Amino acid sequence: MRSILALEDGSTFVGTAFGAAGTRTGEACFNTSMTGYQEVLTDPSYRGQIVAMTYPLIGNYGVNAADGESANPHVRGFVVGELSPLPSNWRSEGTLSDYLVQHDIPGIEGVDTRRLTKLLRTAGAMRACLTTEHSADEAVDLARQSPSMEGMDYVREVSTTEAFTWDPDGRESEPWNVPNHSLASSGGSSLPPVKYRVVAFDFGIKRNILRRLRQHGFQVQVMPASTTAAEVLALDPDGIFLSNGPGDPAALDYIHKELRELVGQRPTFAICLGHQLVGHAFGARTFKLKFGHRGGNQPVQDLRSKQVAITSQNHGFAIDADSLPDCLEVTHVNLNDGTVEGLRHRELPVFSVQYHPEAAPGPSDAAYFFREFANLIDQSRAAR
Repeated sequence: MRSILALEDGSTFVGTAFGAAGTRTGEACFNTSMTGYQEVLTDPSYRGQIVAMTYPLIGNYGVNAADGESANPHVRGFVVGELSPLPSNWRSEGTLSDYLVQHDIPGIEGVDTRRLTKLLRTAGAMRACLTTEHSADEAVDLARQSPSMEGMDYVREVSTTEAFTWDPDGRESEPWNVPNHSLASSGGSSLPPVKYRVVAFDFGIKRNILRRLRQHGFQVQVMPASTTAAEVLALDPDGIFLSNGPGDPAALDYIHKELRELVGQRPTFAICLGHQLVGHAFGARTFKLKFGHRGGNQPVQDLRSKQVAITSQNHGFAIDADSLPDCLEVTHVNLNDGTVEGLRHRELPVFSVQYHPEAAPGPSDAAYFFREFANLIDQSRAAR
């Protein structure tokens, strides 16, 4: 079946449909990861976006239930250069195309993703339409009529509606092992005992973040994005975690209000959208990046140690460095464009990073931040 991807500037790409038929609109963006397409599909931070993968062959290892970063995919559409029709992997439970059919998400293959990526890098992220039902001109019009990412609150759509404790029996957080070398055969769990109780705001949290927290001794109470500061403090947690999530951080004024009352009350660690919300809580501003940072190969420098880490990122907004108050210190910068990648409060126990220390997919260079969070809580306990 023929499919068309149209951008708001009038550019069109014709290819072959896979996944579900139909019409979807969203912001077109690209991801440079070489693996992890299922994790990309199920990352809530991609809500409202049509994602193109720059790696040329996608779908070659299939999909499986264990690799989802949330219960369902969140992308509006999926764009690949070549779709592998026959997955080959011992963990595969089905094809990528069938997976998208199951979740009613359209895909398109046979697209010149190199041309698309260069166009988005030059002109910036654009509104787009992916369709099997309309002509090219109609698709361009639909793209132009779709809402902008600026001003959008997608957090309300992806956040949990009920509080819950993550993985109380420890099954979901066990490190993965190949067959015949399982933890069960070795005689027990490798998870550390619970040492810290933390509250995690779910702005679109990924499962691997929750796994990493538990693997570092955290018991995590996951709370809806609309949770108030008073409700959090009533739980008397050892620390607070602010998660990743989709949309425009400037549109989340109801969250800014609660965080202003909360930050500094307990040791706080924030990533991605949570990092941007920390900035807003202290009076900083955010702006929309031209084409965003999405992929597993973003170089970031720690300004304190001068060390460089290769990081996994997925965001379209960033903190305006010129708007930062004196109380916030920039600790990390992106070496591609100089944008703010890490903050630390000069007096309060609060720090944040723009990228994903849990990866999934991507490198694990930044995994040490979970230990830093534990150390911050230990220091806070000692001070009290």
